[in-house]
Amino acid sequence: MNDETDIRILLVDDHPLVRDGLRARLEAAPRLRVVGEVGSGQEAIEQAGACRPDLVLMDVNMKGGSGIDATARLLEHFPGIAVLILSMHDKPEYVTQAMAAGARGYVLKDAPGKDIVLAIDTVIGGGIYYSAALARQLSSPVAPDKLLTTREQEVLKHIAAGQSNKQIARALELSVRTVETHRLNIKRKLGIEGQAELIRYAVQRAESNGYS
Repeated sequence: MNDETDIRILLVDDHPLVRDGLRARLEAAPRLRVVGEVGSGQEAIEQAGACRPDLVLMDVNMKGGSGIDATARLLEHFPGIAVLILSMHDKPEYVTQAMAAGARGYVLKDAPGKDIVLAIDTVIGGGIYYSAALARQLSSPVAPDKLLTTREQEVLKHIAAGQSNKQIARALELSVRTVETHRLNIKRKLGIEGQAELIRYAVQRAESNGYS
């Protein structure tokens, strides 16, 4: 972020009236700034490169395709951006799929404005946020591997093999900084604190999945 009070937000929803309403609700909070808005997942990826948001507020069902699929593709290009799903759908399977794609939270569109602001603050602070109605439905925990994107699982395999960030970057044709971001996201999603614990988890996972 540019400073401590400025959170740059990109809105992704295929209904202009919905975006107008969201912009008004968000910009009522002084520290939130909408820096762009688009109507499809592909446009979100293109616009993210131009306006460099801290957070993308992503709809699920759009005419141009699924916001969940768009989340996974966007994070492949910009792993440091936080994605918060804002949807009218309250099915637990949507939440699971969104988190597996890399989203850090899921909020219902009919949630009060203060809840959306709280979700943004939580996600930007490194936490995970669900609307209260969704949290009650999520009675069983999500399997850890389902929380990781395909790229994060690939990084985890290389960590299990004892490779450094430079070696992983070379193998996956990524920048070292992107690999570091993937490591941070893996630790955040799995509730892992240090590098030693991350390596231990990666090795145990490799052994249990038979690719050690």
